[in-house]
Amino acid sequence: MKAMMMLSLWRTLKRKRCPSDTTCTLTRYVFFLTQINRNQLDFDFEKVCSVSLSNVNIYACLVCGKYYQGRGKRTHAYFHSIDEEHHVFMNLSTGQVYILPDNYEVQDKSLSDIQYQLSLTFSERDIRQLDAPDATTSRTLDAKPYLPGFMGLNNIGANDAMNVVIQALVHVPPLRNYFLRGGTPKARRGAVEAPSGPVTQTEAAGALVQSTELVQRFATLVRRIWNPHSFKAQVSPHEFLQEVSRASNGRFKLTEQADPVEFLGWLLNRLHFDLAGSASAARKRPTIITQCFQGEVRVESQKVIVRTGLEDDEVVDSLDHDGWRSGGQQDEHGHAKFNIDQAISVNTTPFLLLAVDLPPPPVFQDSAKENIIPQTPISHVLAKYDGVTFQESNGTIRRYHLTKLPPYLILHYRRFTKNRFVEERNPTIVNFPIVGLDMHDCTSLY
Repeated sequence: MKAMMMLSLWRTLKRKRCPSDTTCTLTRYVFFLTQINRNQLDFDFEKVCSVSLSNVNIYACLVCGKYYQGRGKRTHAYFHSIDEEHHVFMNLSTGQVYILPDNYEVQDKSLSDIQYQLSLTFSERDIRQLDAPDATTSRTLDAKPYLPGFMGLNNIGANDAMNVVIQALVHVPPLRNYFLRGGTPKARRGAVEAPSGPVTQTEAAGALVQSTELVQRFATLVRRIWNPHSFKAQVSPHEFLQEVSRASNGRFKLTEQADPVEFLGWLLNRLHFDLAGSASAARKRPTIITQCFQGEVRVESQKVIVRTGLEDDEVVDSLDHDGWRSGGQQDEHGHAKFNIDQAISVNTTPFLLLAVDLPPPPVFQDSAKENIIPQTPISHVLAKYDGVTFQESNGTIRRYHLTKLPPYLILHYRRFTKNRFVEERNPTIVNFPIVGLDMHDCTSLY
C-alpha cells in the first residue's frame, strides 16, 4: 500500500513541481501525506471552526480531524499547523487539499477516498445495487463488516425518538433514491469519479441543490446512511438535527425528548413545503413526500340534535344539557346514525399520517392482580375508516372512508391521553400481518 502511495506521489511530483518559494522535497511531501489519520476524520458534524465557531471558509485538519477557519497567515488553521505540526488541510466546501503553512495545493489520487466522504455521490448503478438480492457487505477502516443502509445513528443527547423517525424514512425506496440522486457542488461542476464510477446527473439533483438547508442536510444524511465506502459503521445525525432545531424555532432539540409522531408530522410537512418552494405551490404541486405518503379520506358529518327532556317538543343544538339524541340520529340499539332529513356535510381531506383509535384499556385486574394487556386485530382499529362505523365527538356525528391509499401508509395509534392530572398510556397490543395487509373494507365503496 505504501509502495503504491510512494509511486503515486512520485508521478505527481514529476507532473507538478513544488512551488519555487518553498523548500519542499519528495521526502517532506510524502511525510506530510503519511501524517493523515483517517480514523480521526468525521464529517458528520456541523462545519464550524472549533475556535471561532464560524461556518465561513472552514478547513478540516486531516491529521487530528478538527475544523478550523481559513488557511492564510494569522488564521486558526495556519496557527494550528505551526503549533501542532499538522500540515494537511482540506476545504470542507470544495474538497481541495492544501499543505500549511506553506499554503500550496495537493492533488493526489490517494486522497480521493477522503474527498468522497465529504461529497458523497451515487450512480444509478449504485442505487440499483442497494436492493439487489446479492448485495454485498462493506467494510470500515478497521475491517468491520456492515450493510449500507443498516447503520446505527448516534444518540447525541435525547434524540433517540428522532433517530427512529429518520431510520424509518430512509428505508422508503422512492424517498431514499430521490435524495441519493441529490447533487453536490462538486457533482455540478462535471464528472466526479466516485469509488464506484462517475456520477449521473438527474433532475432530482438540480431540485435538491436549489432547495433549503434542511432539505440538503437531510439528503446528506440519507447518503451517509447508505454510504458503501464509510470509514466507520455508525453515523451521527448532529448536522441535520442542528438544522431541525433552527428550522423548528427550538421546538425539537437535541437535548430534549420529542414525541416521534409529532416530529414525523412536522418533518414530512416541512420537507414537502421546502421541496415545493412556497406555500401556494405546496398546495398544488406534488413532491416526493406526497407521492409516497399522501392519501385522501372522505369525511361525512352531521351536527347532533339533542332533546333535553324538559319538554317533549323542545330541541336545542347543544350537548351542554343533560339530554339525548333525537330519534332520527340513533338506531334501535341507541347507536349514532345520520338523520337523512338533516343536512350532511361532505369533505375530502388529504393526510400524511392516518390516526386510529385503540379500544379503551380494561379497568379490572386478573386473578394474579396484574393488569390485563388486551390484544386486538388491526381490522378492528381500521373499522373507523370503513365508511359505515360512526364516530361521535364535540356534538357532531362523523364517518370516514378512505378514497385514496398512498403507496406507503403511515398509521398512528393514539396510545397516550391526557386529563387534568396525569397522562395515561393505553397498552393494547395491535396484531397485524407483516405482509398482505387487507384494506378492502376501508376502500371497497370507491
